[in-house]
Amino acid sequence: MYLNIESFPCVRLLNLSGEVGCSNPGSEKIIAPIVRFIKSSDQLVQPSTVLLPLDQMTDFFLRVSNDPEIHKKVSGVLIESNGVDNNLQELSPDRKFPQDAFAPYSNRSHDWNPAGSGIMWNRYDFPVFLLSEESTRTLRKVSEKNENADNGYKANVAEFDLVMQTTKAQTHDSALCLKEKSCLPLGGHSVWASLPPIKNESAGHQKPIILAIASQDSASFFRDRSLGSDSTISGLIALLTAVDALSHIHDLSNLKKQLVFAVFNGEAWGYLGSRKFLQELDKGADSVNGINSLMIDQVLEIGSVGKAVIKEYPSFYMHAAGNSSASKKILDALQSASKSLGSDNVEVKQAASSNPGVPPSSLMSFLRKNISTSGVVLEDFDSHFSNRFYHSHLDNPANINSSSIAAAAALAARSLYILASDDSVVDLMTLNTIKVNVSLVEELIGCLLSCNPGLSCGLVKSFISPSSSSCPSHYVGVFLDDPSGTQNPSYADDTSRFVWNFLADRTSTLAGNKSSCTGKCDDEGEVCIGAELEGGGRCVVSTTRYVPAYSTRVKFEDNAWHVLPANSSDPMGMVDPVWTESFWNTIGLRVYAVQDSTYDWLILLTGLSITAASYCAVHVGRGYISKVVKRD
Repeated sequence: MYLNIESFPCVRLLNLSGEVGCSNPGSEKIIAPIVRFIKSSDQLVQPSTVLLPLDQMTDFFLRVSNDPEIHKKVSGVLIESNGVDNNLQELSPDRKFPQDAFAPYSNRSHDWNPAGSGIMWNRYDFPVFLLSEESTRTLRKVSEKNENADNGYKANVAEFDLVMQTTKAQTHDSALCLKEKSCLPLGGHSVWASLPPIKNESAGHQKPIILAIASQDSASFFRDRSLGSDSTISGLIALLTAVDALSHIHDLSNLKKQLVFAVFNGEAWGYLGSRKFLQELDKGADSVNGINSLMIDQVLEIGSVGKAVIKEYPSFYMHAAGNSSASKKILDALQSASKSLGSDNVEVKQAASSNPGVPPSSLMSFLRKNISTSGVVLEDFDSHFSNRFYHSHLDNPANINSSSIAAAAALAARSLYILASDDSVVDLMTLNTIKVNVSLVEELIGCLLSCNPGLSCGLVKSFISPSSSSCPSHYVGVFLDDPSGTQNPSYADDTSRFVWNFLADRTSTLAGNKSSCTGKCDDEGEVCIGAELEGGGRCVVSTTRYVPAYSTRVKFEDNAWHVLPANSSDPMGMVDPVWTESFWNTIGLRVYAVQDSTYDWLILLTGLSITAASYCAVHVGRGYISKVVKRD
């Protein structure tokens, strides 16, 4: 009997230097008996499927990467779910300094991520799957049967179907696999919006921009288990909640500076979204119509803000870029916002001066583009990540605190209002009316980070028709084809489409034409919210745009993707790995019992013996019957 096992694969990714991740070593399925390891140092006597406790994962993969002999004997790996024992204190498969090549400073030895092991950046020529809790229990019973079997009379085996097209085509780097069309570049869609909507004014009358940013994607050893609850999504939820709070304030058009919000996709894979956004600004592309890089005055990024609740009140850290007067204004605005919250007791501190610079963040893209950019990253840590599960499938809702996110949203909303007021006297009465909707924070956590309700929640379904009812995952995915149709992308992921509709709704004013819409609105400056819904959406006045998020080193031309030569004018492009994902036909894992070969030979010999005996019996019987008949 075949058991189809609920599991989540590690897949093959490629860059300009080679391959990382997991794949069958050839073009055929892998079948191997299941052996459970208790410790990562356990030995294998034959090629086997290793059933591995989660707390041994890091040590095991480090051992395999450094020991070719054990690597040869590993046919596949099944990682047990943490939910069965739930005793793991830390697990981060990323490096100690994630994406250090993009840092705008020379000190690359700082351990921002002390728990980091780097195992997700190695190549494994065997399949690896993460098991669900139920599958973990099933596989433990199966492995016990193998341990208790007499002389291997029966063997329970795992059958892996994780054949990657790049393996079959022998295309082992991004340039080659794009040329041979055995892979696609990682990418998706970022979103930006302005509050209030930007009017078509001459350049001389445009206001300076206060840009608030967050990321919407994460990474993990296992492709479809990239939640990123604290690492990125806590900041996204805080940003969306801050926009909601500011949307209730009247007369924002009277402020001296323009508020613009951007949510970047693909940041975990070479800051794809922020770098492409800046490139689109330089080109004056339609996707950023209404703004340009010269208009950006200050940048406030909301990073990891889900774990700031310590003792009785949340405490955040401000990581500033440089010591410019504009950066100091952001710090002062955050301090003023903190004081204005009064009894809510939200503390904000300046990060340690001993830090080499800003932590891994989208702000790095802005600084590499222009080192004099004035910006601050708001985080829940000082010198080292407080998140011990950074870029791990365990960075789930249990790893964050909704009160911390709500506090960050309140801090950000009030800070942005103060910054947009510039040097004029801040209207304290208006400032004190900026309050966040704590219920919205809880709702967004349920929608973006939980399996139930997940993206089938009421808030998401009030804007879009989700393409998937499964648990949310914030892996960036791949960019399929021609990116020219940016404002009506047919394959933007659920999160991007929800963020676009949410921002368009919260930053909008009602349009004159209130008829339903299913796509484009008639008047310039209007967008259609809820276009996917049955019965159509509604047109509103809003400056909300999609921006493609893929590597600045790739180009779609002649119906195919191509890698562009490195350009010295693009310093981040010079170090861009250019991540791609291999094609595959199917991914599958199943378990079943097979007979030992000795038993098979025994059955064969028994069958032959019975056949021979039957032949002899028939021959003797016929002779006897013939004699009897002759006598008669």
